[in-house]
Amino acid sequence: MTRDELADLDGRDELYRRLKAYEGRTASSGGKGRDPVNEPMIRHWCEAMGDTNPAYPGIAPPTMLQAWTMAGLTGRPGGSARSNAYLELLALLDRAGCASVVATDCEQEYLRPLRPGDQVVFDAVIESVSPRKTTKLGTGYFVTTRMNVRTGDGELVGTHRFRILKYAPARPKRDPVPGREPTSEREPTSERDPVPGREAMSEREPVRERGAMSEREPVRERGAKADQRPRRPRPVINRDNAGFWEGVTRHQLLIQRCLDCAAPRFPWLPGCGRCGSARWEAVEASGVGTVFSYVVMHHPPFPAFDPPYAVGLIELAEGVRMVSGITGVPYDKVRIGMPVELEFQRVDEDLELPVFRGTDEEAVV
Repeated sequence: MTRDELADLDGRDELYRRLKAYEGRTASSGGKGRDPVNEPMIRHWCEAMGDTNPAYPGIAPPTMLQAWTMAGLTGRPGGSARSNAYLELLALLDRAGCASVVATDCEQEYLRPLRPGDQVVFDAVIESVSPRKTTKLGTGYFVTTRMNVRTGDGELVGTHRFRILKYAPARPKRDPVPGREPTSEREPTSERDPVPGREAMSEREPVRERGAMSEREPVRERGAKADQRPRRPRPVINRDNAGFWEGVTRHQLLIQRCLDCAAPRFPWLPGCGRCGSARWEAVEASGVGTVFSYVVMHHPPFPAFDPPYAVGLIELAEGVRMVSGITGVPYDKVRIGMPVELEFQRVDEDLELPVFRGTDEEAVV
């Protein structure tokens, strides 16, 4: 089935009618967790997440719900293979040209805490298939499955909704080449398209330092290629984190502090993870911290970035951690425990970001 046929079928609702017929059918059944709920996994989870709730490991954190059902590197847990109905649904979408897939979001509902010794069993159902949608990735259908998680005696302890987009990729728009007529956007072919911006040479980014706010002018490539450099991805700003980004525009790094238990928190959330209070205030962080962990990015390449570069998990003096770029230090000189200080980096005419500059004299460029 070609993409034109997909459009024709969808226009008559025929394809969508066939997809909707799978709603309510089994996606998987008979799944069993590889291990009973246990204290070592709970402790490892809490350490990784920085969760010091005294209730753990007597009970499992609710957000571990999916962890007890996951297969690991060796394959799916026994009995939890995808059903024929789910495989048929995916195959139908593949034949219709929607062969690409991306996970979009999940929702969890918790009915009672899991405790060490509980044996988890689970099954899943195809809950819904959306009408045809057009996104920046391409055109396709959102498929939602709902997993019901139970204990061995059949008690329902939680649900996990998982949503994917099966889509036909859109062809990226190319920047016009001077002197050449622009071409219209078309559907993707089997040939590899060039990565947008790969031809663009690297550009040193302007840095606005905290305090004196001195600026270093960017060194730009001459000619048309310099103007083709893709922009950085835009931050997702919503009602929960809008205050943080407003602070960035004022060159302030704002974190939250609970007004009931005084616990600091970051990233911004509507409620306190320690006491559950919804009362909080915004406070300006000092901007002083250390590298708690880091990774050096080599692959995959992103057109707006020049690998290799270091991305750090920064532990602030106030006790919270945040992910940020590390500047002023060669990527191979970044070390755990290295002291860093906040600065604001203008990455283009519309976007300025908080980053952290290494202050270790032996590592600084």
